Amino acid sequence: MDVWRAAGRYPGGDPAAGIESRHAFSFGPHYDPDNLRFGAMIACNEEWLAPGAGFDEHPHSHTEIVTWVVEGELTHRDSTGHETRVGPGDVQRLSSAGGVRHVERNDAGTPLTFIQTWLAPLTPGGDPAYEIVHGIADSTPYAVPEAGAMLHVRRLTAGERTAVPDGAFLYVHVVRGEVLLEGEELGAGDAARITDAKDVEAVGLSAAELLVWEMAG
Repeated sequence: MDVWRAAGRYPGGDPAAGIESRHAFSFGPHYDPDNLRFGAMIACNEEWLAPGAGFDEHPHSHTEIVTWVVEGELTHRDSTGHETRVGPGDVQRLSSAGGVRHVERNDAGTPLTFIQTWLAPLTPGGDPAYEIVHGIADSTPYAVPEAGAMLHVRRLTAGERTAVPDGAFLYVHVVRGEVLLEGEELGAGDAARITDAKDVEAVGLSAAELLVWEMAG
């Protein structure tokens, strides 16, 4: 298990435009050949958008993009005609496939925080697709079969224990609170990358929310 602390993320975004980003993997000008991907995961970005700020229309291809809103509301528009608002507890997935363009904005009057994960598809190309699941329940898995991946959302109370799925590649991101994972204390923004996970358990040191990605080898 490798622990990656929030403070070690690569900074990005455009603070003058109300956009702050923190990247867990090699991204843009922050090229690190030893940190290009983990399993199917090629990006895990924490994003902060001030009211009225956002990312203008831009392209994606051959990427499964999964977004989790921490607080606030995200406005999404894409070139296939979808326009939605994503709030806390919603899972949004954009399968960019052979190519799609989209806009991401904070059109609300309060700050927006979200976590966006990019996964490499098992087979490139195809037609883009979009899906949103509103208010996903605790412990309900969300499958991304195009990338051979499964997202598990866990919300823990202080002292509560939860099993972490066995798997070839496990990525655990702490959204909020503090947890104990394999003897390591993790706080908000910290992440653990586990290979060949088996019988791993997380314990809430406080009320906490976790995103656990289970990925095939």
